[in-house]
Amino acid sequence: MNELKSRYKVVIYDCDGVILDSIESNYVFYNRVMEFLGRPEIDRKNVDAKRVLHTYSFADVMEYFFTGDPQREEAFRFAKTIHYRDLMPYMRMEDGFVSTLDRLKGHTSLAVCTNRAISMDMIIEDFGLTGYFDFVMTASQVTHPKPHPEPLLKVLDYFGIEPEEALFIGDGEVDMQSAKGAGVPFISYKSHLPGLARIQHHAEIVQHVFAAQ
Repeated sequence: MNELKSRYKVVIYDCDGVILDSIESNYVFYNRVMEFLGRPEIDRKNVDAKRVLHTYSFADVMEYFFTGDPQREEAFRFAKTIHYRDLMPYMRMEDGFVSTLDRLKGHTSLAVCTNRAISMDMIIEDFGLTGYFDFVMTASQVTHPKPHPEPLLKVLDYFGIEPEEALFIGDGEVDMQSAKGAGVPFISYKSHLPGLARIQHHAEIVQHVFAAQ
């Protein structure tokens, strides 16, 4: 692989649905809030609710469920007492992710751009990802999380690169919209969303990153 040249200076990954299969942990988290408030669990057949709780930032998800609700503040207070490590058993790393990082490392910089706010450092540590990423952008570092382009624009600014010199891998509409707003090429992972490419396995990223010689 040493003879190959990367098309991109930075490859950026979303976390939930791309690095981690975490949909179950998200249901567990928000259902604990519902249980605390004495409400029924979230309907798993509700496609819109699933999309929001899996891709939007914590604050935006909570507003989706509780804007105008008399228990809004109570819901926020309780949600902030739920610890990430209580949810870790419900998370699984996507197949082939680390082996793909091993192929990319040293040829391009690697970054994360996620709507998670405070748990990304623990995820990196707990899933053995320490040392892979040169920069991690979370919702807590921006005024406007994805789908706004601000998070990706800050990643570009950190590396001092142009939008076309980065590649963003995401699985949700918020990722696609953020990439479009920032002008960053987008790869759709396990999703029907349009982009530079649609892939089903992390190993497929390699062919899009390395230029043919």
